[in-house]
Amino acid sequence: MQTALSRGERVQHGTLIRLLHIFDSLPNQRTTPPPTSVFRHPLSGPSPASYLGYRTPEAGLLVSRRANDCQISPMSSEEGLSSTITDWLFINSWWLLLPFIMLLVIAAFIVAFVLLLYMISPLISPKPLKLNGAHVVVTGGSSGIGKCIAIECYRQGAFITLVARNEAKLLQAKKEIEKFAINDKQVVLCISVDVSSDYSQVESVIKQHFTPDSTIAKCWPYFHQKLMEVNYLGSVYPTRAVITTMKERRMGRIMFVSSQAGQVGLFGYTAYSPSKFALRGLAESLQMEIKPYNIYVTVAYPPDTDTPGLAEENKTKPLETKLISETSGVCQPDQVAKIIVRDAVQGNFNSSVGPDGYMLSALTCGMSPVTSITEGLQQIITMGLFRTIALFYLGSFDSIVRRCMIQREQSKAADKRE
Repeated sequence: MQTALSRGERVQHGTLIRLLHIFDSLPNQRTTPPPTSVFRHPLSGPSPASYLGYRTPEAGLLVSRRANDCQISPMSSEEGLSSTITDWLFINSWWLLLPFIMLLVIAAFIVAFVLLLYMISPLISPKPLKLNGAHVVVTGGSSGIGKCIAIECYRQGAFITLVARNEAKLLQAKKEIEKFAINDKQVVLCISVDVSSDYSQVESVIKQHFTPDSTIAKCWPYFHQKLMEVNYLGSVYPTRAVITTMKERRMGRIMFVSSQAGQVGLFGYTAYSPSKFALRGLAESLQMEIKPYNIYVTVAYPPDTDTPGLAEENKTKPLETKLISETSGVCQPDQVAKIIVRDAVQGNFNSSVGPDGYMLSALTCGMSPVTSITEGLQQIITMGLFRTIALFYLGSFDSIVRRCMIQREQSKAADKRE
């Protein structure tokens, strides 16, 4: 006798059939249930052994199907919950691992990029210049850093031409430099001329002695009252005198010795700093013009160096300037000269001394030329950190200036009361 289905049973029956169609479309997800605990529908008739089973953890049911009917058997609550948790962990475990996979990919990319930079860097960097047998013209070479640079180049086998105003100092410097000869062919020549005077005179004197195979033209005029004429024009005139010959030979180095006061303006250097800042602009423009001729420009930014010029400067240096200068210390000229000569030989645009100098060069690089990809990468990475450190330095300098101003005003007020 056939039993009529109620409305609820028809809905349930239709839902189960649609669910079976879904399982039919996903055959790979089909599993055979154990032949136990099968609940037979009253209308089904055949034995349980003729049914295929599908487990549905979401519904907590065991659904069995034959051609024309279906049965269900409820799973235990613990078994359904365990199956649900297992499926959830399997699906979401990939999302948990995704950040780690992305980090590994990024790290691998960075390592590959850095290795690529190191591989192609030698193709971009200029070829180092050999000083052995080269002719080096050093302006302001009778004392201080200029004389130490001449000694360092002479130690490496270069021929030296010293240019300065004081003939007696030139002869004394020549005797000191000749002690460091490494072969009998080396010569030290002296030219007494004011490199900040008339250009035609500078050109005629230098060209009489200038017949090099490769050259470093070092421009460090001695301190003078007319700082702009000495520091700037005293660098322009000798460079202009030798640049034509360098272009013809398609080889050479030009070195301008600026100062850390040419990277950052400080109290007490309102006349000195502009003349040193001007060298930076000259060097950047000149480098772009002469780079196709295999000529490279180096700008050195030494800190306070133990030279006669510094001793003379300290006699009139304001208290604020002394306190600010003490934060970086004083370097020895031979140490500074070695670093400058090394950077000039390598063709580096910037030459800095010590950690403070390196930080200033990175902070003020701006649009300056880069002679190696490694240098550019270092500037990109360290810029933010160095700017943060520089802000503390600037705050310290402002504090020094403010304290000195207050002390000076209090001293003036005390003098008036007396």
